[in-house]
Amino acid sequence: MTVPPKVQPLHQRPPRRVFVRDLEIMASVGIFEVEHRYEQRILVSIDLDVLDTYDGVSERIADVLDYSAIVRDTEALVQSTHFKLIETLAERIAAQCLVDARVIAASVRVEKPDIMPGCRTVGIEITRTRVPGQTRPQ
Repeated sequence: MTVPPKVQPLHQRPPRRVFVRDLEIMASVGIFEVEHRYEQRILVSIDLDVLDTYDGVSERIADVLDYSAIVRDTEALVQSTHFKLIETLAERIAAQCLVDARVIAASVRVEKPDIMPGCRTVGIEITRTRVPGQTRPQ
């Protein structure tokens, strides 16, 4: 006889970390004129702290945050318009992630690996959080 795993009540579970590392996207970003004419490669990494309904045994995708949706939504956002500042882009990505009420914190890193000679990469990283019970991020 197999013993079912002990399931911790939802209110006692710590957040789950969902992440995307080094998503490579061709993007229209930058303040210089040449950056308006040509797309450049950027790398986007996202770490999300998530409180979901997954019980540890269900195997239902609806109970977890689907990272493929995060990738798809991020690609669509990045390619939707020209962003002068990668800081603005990072803020928009974080805000988009925080629309999902299960996401309580979003850390977003945007890197431009091909822009500065002598550097492997340059970029920025932000973290935005939601107060429990709030529907809008801080």
